[in-house]
Amino acid sequence: MPIEEFLREAVALLVAAVAVVLVAAKLRIPPVVGFLATGLVIGPSGLALVPDVHRVEVFAEIGVVLLLFAIGLELDIGELRELGRPFFVGGAAQCALTAVAAALAAAALGAPLRTAVFVGLVVSLSSTAVVLKLYEGHRQLGTPQGKVSLAILLFQDFLLIPIIVLTPVLAGAAEASAASLALRFAGALGAVAAVFFLARIAMPQIIHRVVALRSREVFVLGALAACLTMAWFTAWLGFSLALGAFLAGIIVSESEYSHQIVADISPFRDLFSSIFFVSIGMLVDLPFALAHLPAIVVIAMAIVVVKGAMAGGAIRLAGYTSRIAILSGLTLAQIGEFSFLIMGVGRSYGLLEGEHFQILLAASVLTLALTPPLFAAAPLLARKLAAFTPPEAVGSAAAEQPRSGHVIVVGYGMNGSLLAKVLGEARIPFVVIELDPVNVRDSRSQGVPILFGDATRREILEHAGIEAARVAVFAISDPHAVRLCVALARRSNPALHIIVRTRMIKEIEELRRCGADHVIAEEFEAAIEIFTHVLEYYHVPRNIVRAQTRLLRGEGYRMLRAERFGKGVSQAVLEALEAGTTDLFRITSDGRLAGRTLGELDLRAIAGASVIAVVRGEQSFVNPSPGLRLEAGDYFVLVGSHDQIERSFVYLDGAAAGEAAPRAG
Repeated sequence: MPIEEFLREAVALLVAAVAVVLVAAKLRIPPVVGFLATGLVIGPSGLALVPDVHRVEVFAEIGVVLLLFAIGLELDIGELRELGRPFFVGGAAQCALTAVAAALAAAALGAPLRTAVFVGLVVSLSSTAVVLKLYEGHRQLGTPQGKVSLAILLFQDFLLIPIIVLTPVLAGAAEASAASLALRFAGALGAVAAVFFLARIAMPQIIHRVVALRSREVFVLGALAACLTMAWFTAWLGFSLALGAFLAGIIVSESEYSHQIVADISPFRDLFSSIFFVSIGMLVDLPFALAHLPAIVVIAMAIVVVKGAMAGGAIRLAGYTSRIAILSGLTLAQIGEFSFLIMGVGRSYGLLEGEHFQILLAASVLTLALTPPLFAAAPLLARKLAAFTPPEAVGSAAAEQPRSGHVIVVGYGMNGSLLAKVLGEARIPFVVIELDPVNVRDSRSQGVPILFGDATRREILEHAGIEAARVAVFAISDPHAVRLCVALARRSNPALHIIVRTRMIKEIEELRRCGADHVIAEEFEAAIEIFTHVLEYYHVPRNIVRAQTRLLRGEGYRMLRAERFGKGVSQAVLEALEAGTTDLFRITSDGRLAGRTLGELDLRAIAGASVIAVVRGEQSFVNPSPGLRLEAGDYFVLVGSHDQIERSFVYLDGAAAGEAAPRAG
């Protein structure tokens, strides 16, 4: 293809995408829907600005690969070990239930048995790219619904090869026994596992050597090479490209360089993953879709309803609560990107022909477009629907004891478990509420007073003794759930002291309106910690530092959230930074200061600071004379400006080592 033609199509794609997404933003339509619409407009059946979809599909596949690589980088491999039950039970049940329901529906509409089974397999897969991008964009990948959705999506990725192998068998073009299919799948799965563990050993060493070259270009190329190599290998084995990229991301995430890699590949990931959604829109025959729009809408809605219900039921079978099942089920209710690949294979074997292919294709694209609004509406729908289900609560013997004045800890992740450990050591009574059934079972076996249940339900909070509790700490990652929990806890116990952890700055005011007494923002706390260390390094008095941190945390970090931070800095700190300060210097036994007199040091003339006292054990020498001889273990009390104090420390450290220092001024 001539370079001019390629550039013309690339410019058309990018300009159209920007224009459509700008319009979508004005109308408050999610960007994913805007990209799908862009594909419809500029594709072969639209304005034909990009007449060949296959040219774009290459970039689209790269986008999915980079997206899954970045998501793998941000996951903790320890957390993935906890996904066994939702992966095997939830994933298998979701795919089986959805495939059977879709196949029966297709057969009822008159499709031949082989085609009906094939349609069931196509519908059983969900979109890894769309779902994980939504969870990642809303910082909810660490929530229970995010984790269970991830587990089911991974299971679906592993199904790609057996579905592709089974397609010609369904079409009658090949014969294969169940044993041979199982053997091929198991062999490929074993090869992936072997490569994963070998790469886990070798890749950190390779990355370390690449980093040692101190070249940003080589660093980015090395990260991309690791991602694409694993993607290519899993595709060669018959699995999806995305699966290999995800495994590569998990491996690299264990290195200390993962955050820099995420920062470096983010521009590539966002560009190519956007092109992916554009390419999906291009596949639709627009005139045909408009002519058959009612049938396409009905089929798309039926897919969303049936698939959401089947996914929700599967998640309930995996042991999760009704609310998590509804949230995850609605998010997984679309048809996935790899279904388009399988549909193409099925069309080549005659399982989907003509109008049937285009109707299913258009309905699939519509389910993708419906996913962002469904994701946004899922918390409200889950709240309404969960009200009709009985609350799930399982207590332990320790958790069933009568409680009063205790602490309720909602969420037993890193923060919740650490708090529970401290409370236990301090002999402060507490009870934990947790949604993860595996975590509950393991913690209960260790004697932790823990309840399995959804804290957004009044019955669960009452079971935990909310009315008699003294403190409630909400350490969960789901912003919608935590708002419901806080409001419900406040109504149940107006005297309760409520502490909430949040990752999202925009949640602070809303949580305070819901009834939270203290909101801890992770990002702001990190900023305050840095601020504290810097001021202490410059010898600002600790009482001033503490006063300023109290000011920064006050009123929900209002000063830090202000557009112009400089006007909010307290006058006390400004004065402390400009004026003098005090600090302590200790004389060690391994230096050369012990045995010398203050007059011999001549500290004021050399560094500018004054020694106003020397502390020796329980004895203090205020305004010490120049003849005072110093001993190991003595403390100087220094007074001076920040520069003078810093020069004094440099001079005293050098004098202790036998070095000289220039005089001040």
